Amino acid sequence: MTTVKVIAVGNSLGIVLPKEVLKRLRVGQGERLFVTETIDGVEVSPYDPQFAGQFAVAERVLRKRRNMLRRLPE
Repeated sequence: MTTVKVIAVGNSLGIVLPKEVLKRLRVGQGERLFVTETIDGVEVSPYDPQFAGQFAVAERVLRKRRNMLRRLPE
């Protein structure tokens, strides 16, 4: 488990993530992290949960219409 300290950043508050955590998240300076409230607390992730849902819908459509999509180049 890693602990972080809440610090003042201008008129706001923030946390500094250690290099090991950034490495595990595979993110660097300027990249976005998404904070999602879960039953167990809060989850920080580099993956947009809204996009993941939209992508799942797109995958279902692509699977359902696979034959039609194969004919498009013809």
